[in-house]
Amino acid sequence: MTKEITIGNKKISDKQPTFIIAELSGNHHQNYDEAVKLIKAAADAGADAIKLQTYTADTLTLDSKNKWFIVGGKDQPDAWKNQSLHDLYKTAYTPWDWQPKLKKVAEDHGMLLFSTPFDDTAVNFLEDMNVLFYKIASYEAIHIPLLKKVAQTGKPVIISVGFATLPEVELAVKTLKENGSGEIVVLHCVTEYSDNARLQYMNLKTIADIKERFGVQSGFSDNNAGIQVPIVASTVAEASVIEKHLTLRREDGGPDARFSVEPEEFKQMVADIREIEKDPSAINKVASEEEVGTMIGNTHYGPASEKEEENTLFRPSIWVKKPIKKGEVLTTDNIRVARPKHGLAPKYFDEVLGKKASKDIEEATPLSWGVIENRF
Repeated sequence: MTKEITIGNKKISDKQPTFIIAELSGNHHQNYDEAVKLIKAAADAGADAIKLQTYTADTLTLDSKNKWFIVGGKDQPDAWKNQSLHDLYKTAYTPWDWQPKLKKVAEDHGMLLFSTPFDDTAVNFLEDMNVLFYKIASYEAIHIPLLKKVAQTGKPVIISVGFATLPEVELAVKTLKENGSGEIVVLHCVTEYSDNARLQYMNLKTIADIKERFGVQSGFSDNNAGIQVPIVASTVAEASVIEKHLTLRREDGGPDARFSVEPEEFKQMVADIREIEKDPSAINKVASEEEVGTMIGNTHYGPASEKEEENTLFRPSIWVKKPIKKGEVLTTDNIRVARPKHGLAPKYFDEVLGKKASKDIEEATPLSWGVIENRF
C-alpha cells in the first residue's frame, strides 16, 4: 500500500476520500474580489484545496517579439494567435501581493492553499508565505533546476506530468527524491484543453500504473471541459487527487475559460464523487460502461494526440537572455530557463554553465549545442 500523506488537516491516500483541488489559474480576470468569490465558491462546493500559479510574464518567458515567442498553431485559441507569450502571460498571472491574502481567505474557509511556482523567485516567495506543499505544472515537469529548488524545501510536491514521456517522468521523480522532497503525488494529465473532452485520449489506466511503478500517490489533473472524466478518474481509476479549473462564468472568457467549470458544476462533481465513493454502482448515473471503458483506455506516457504534441511547444528550454560575445562564459547572468521549448532542454542547464560561446549570440535566441565551445 502506498504511504498516506498528511498535509495540514488533510490526508491523501487511496484509502481516503479523494482530495479535490480547485485551480483558479487566470479565471479571476485579475480582479481580487473575483478571486475571493472563486475561493468561497470552491469552499461551498466542497473543495479541499485552492491552487494558484505564481509567476509574472518576466519570470515565465522573455519579453521578445522574435518568431519563437509568437503564438501560432492550428489548434490554439484565436484570441492567443499572433500574440507574444509575454503579452499573453501578462493578462493571466495572479498578482503576487494577493497571494498571502488569498491564502488566509482559503484557510478561513477550511481549505489549504498552495501554488505552482515557475522559477526560483516564486519558490522563495512561496516559502515566505509558508505554503505547506507545492505543485509542479505539466509543462515544467522537465524543468529540472526548478524541481531541484522545490525539492530542497523538503515539502510535499504534487506534480502533473501531462505529455511527459516515461523517461521524463522517471527523471522528474528521481530529481525530486534525490534533492530532499517530501512526499510526492504524481498526476496524470491530458493537455488537450478541449471544450468537449475526447474520451479516447484520457487513458486513465495510467493513474494506477503511476502508483505501482513509482510507489507514490497518484491522481488526475483535468484540463478538459465537463465533470464526467474527473469523476471516473476518481472513482473508477482510483485517483487519490483530482484537480479541476474553476471559473465563475465561462462566458466571461479568459485563457482557461473554455475548459473550466462553473461553481454549480464543480459542486455537482464533488457530490457525485462522494456519492460513488460510498456506492460504486452510482457511477452508472455519470457514465455508461462503454464510456468508462473508453476513458480508462491504456497506460500511456507522452503525447496522446496531435493537439498534445503541438502543446509541447509551450514547454521551457534554455535561452540567451542578453547578448553573448564569442568566448564569453555562459552564466546565470546571460542564460536562463524560460518558455517556449526551442532551446536545449532544461536538464542541461547545469552542464552548460561555465562553458564558452563559440560565436556571438543574440539576445532571445534559443541556446543550442552548436553555439557552445568544447561540449565534450
